[in-house]
Amino acid sequence: MTESSTDAITLSPKAVEKIGELLGSQGDTGDQALRVAVRGGGCSGFQYALAFDAPKEGDHRFETDGVAVVVDKTSMQFVFGSEVDWVDGLQGAGFAVNNPNVEAACGCGSSFQVKEDTAEKAAAV
Repeated sequence: MTESSTDAITLSPKAVEKIGELLGSQGDTGDQALRVAVRGGGCSGFQYALAFDAPKEGDHRFETDGVAVVVDKTSMQFVFGSEVDWVDGLQGAGFAVNNPNVEAACGCGSSFQVKEDTAEKAAAV
């Protein structure tokens, strides 16, 4: 597992609070962290996959106010510089990724496209 710059991916105060609540309600969570991943799919090309998971070999690990976040090497290229937030609005509540690499998103907000240079860097890996 690779320790990385704390600026690579951050958590908003609301996200830190909500993750603490969710992990606290699960009892013994061991070394669970919020995994932020990017998968192909959706109408715009990529989708976020967020889940609680144990860190794996090769993951980048970040920590905000004692809450751990892990990102696999491939996904890191797409989410570098992002902030994970917790939003509670008219369309429901959930985690949102504020990603500076996004060029376009679908109308429902569940998938996105990255800037061309970001996609080229990812394809080269």
